[in-house]
Amino acid sequence: MTREIEKIFIGRTYDDFLVRPELGVVSSRRDVALAAPLSRHLLVDFPVVSANMDSVTEMQMAKMMALEGGIGFIHRGMSIAEQVDMVKRVKRSQGYVVEQPLSLPRDVTIREAMEFIRQHHITGILIEEGRSSRVLAGLLSNRDIPWTDDHLDHRVDRFMTPRGRLVTARPGIAVEEAERVMFEHRIEKLPLVDDAGRIAGLITKKDILLSRQLPGSSRDAKGRLLVGAAIGARGDFLERAAELVAAGADVILIDIAHGHSRIMKEAVLAFRRQLGATELIAGNAGTAAGARFLADLGVDAIKIGIGPGRGCRTRLETAAGVPQLQAVREAWCEVGDTVPLIADGGVKNDKDIFLAIACGAATVMLGSMLSGTDEAPGHVIEDPATREKRKIYRGMTSPQAVFETLYDEDAGQPDRWQPNLGQLDPAALAIPAEGQEVQIPYQGSVLSILHRIRGHLRSAVSYSGGRTLAEVRARIAADPARYLIPLSAAARGESYER
Repeated sequence: MTREIEKIFIGRTYDDFLVRPELGVVSSRRDVALAAPLSRHLLVDFPVVSANMDSVTEMQMAKMMALEGGIGFIHRGMSIAEQVDMVKRVKRSQGYVVEQPLSLPRDVTIREAMEFIRQHHITGILIEEGRSSRVLAGLLSNRDIPWTDDHLDHRVDRFMTPRGRLVTARPGIAVEEAERVMFEHRIEKLPLVDDAGRIAGLITKKDILLSRQLPGSSRDAKGRLLVGAAIGARGDFLERAAELVAAGADVILIDIAHGHSRIMKEAVLAFRRQLGATELIAGNAGTAAGARFLADLGVDAIKIGIGPGRGCRTRLETAAGVPQLQAVREAWCEVGDTVPLIADGGVKNDKDIFLAIACGAATVMLGSMLSGTDEAPGHVIEDPATREKRKIYRGMTSPQAVFETLYDEDAGQPDRWQPNLGQLDPAALAIPAEGQEVQIPYQGSVLSILHRIRGHLRSAVSYSGGRTLAEVRARIAADPARYLIPLSAAARGESYER
């Protein structure tokens, strides 16, 4: 039921509050559960989402986010084929069963096979009898590949383990039975073969062990990692969406700067006509009316935030926006928990994530906090004078991001650049930028950041007297005035200036 936003939230954001400590009830903070709904039909074990930005989320970030219990949204600043390939590679990278394992015909050379293995980051390859026949001929693993260069131009079937010496199984074998067979025969890969000898899947020891070691990772019913993908609301967006869904994307995000718009309505209705009940997130909105608008369109989650991010200049250039914690609270007061909210932008410290969730968000999308890591796209820049290392972070409406979206490198002729007019109207270059490019300190692997956030969220739940994040969120969201302390300027300084 719609409720009026509390006065304490008007004009306020994350640094304007502390949470009143309550009686701690957990014996170990490691026991605190952080599970939350990403959308109506998807649950994540860790309520953190990596932003669909070209300096934040591509394949590597998406994989790591899912392994750690969150999810990543692969950005749309690339061709449809490139984005589809990244989704496929994330889905294929893990799973109880690789349903369409990569393969090569038996007449390719060792040189070609080694390049294929390197390109796809795999440790072995199934070999077919003939090109696209899908009839299993053998398996070429790392141990089969010659150590010297003398045999690079020889055919792989000289070195592969032939079908007759392989242990295989029928499609539909239970994971537990597959594990028993693999242990009994001391093998790491179990090809699945149908009655006609055709390749029907592949089970690997590595994937089984990883799923056991990371029980909280975000996976679909087949054990594959969850991955999201972003689309726009114009041009080829429906073609892009259809191909991403066909590639296995678990959720699609229609992401435009102003989601409370007729453009968004037309896009959502067209998406539903073509792709039906596919899990769909839309944004961004920053008001109660905007959240209601998107909820009434039937989306499965709403992304909240107008201009709070470090790479965004919307508020500076247009004066449009809502303080981020007010925006989250407005949206929750309007739609409650009928549609999960994703708080997008404005997070500078880990406590901001807890405050966003406590006040109504289900999950939080991070951009700049993750962009300085190894898993984020881009190169490390080293200042020759200070030796400081940095990476580029930029808003998707920054001039640099717009230009790279408009122009894709021609694969056949690397020195030529071709306008990708299906991606973006060239007139976009004439629109004044509302994004900016900044340099972020290099921070190594994103794992350390995610583990730190997880620990701080668990501690926040403990300080708030709860056993789970969901429990604390329900209590604070229902009566924030009881649990939140608005801060004076002096109190903010005492709390946050160090």
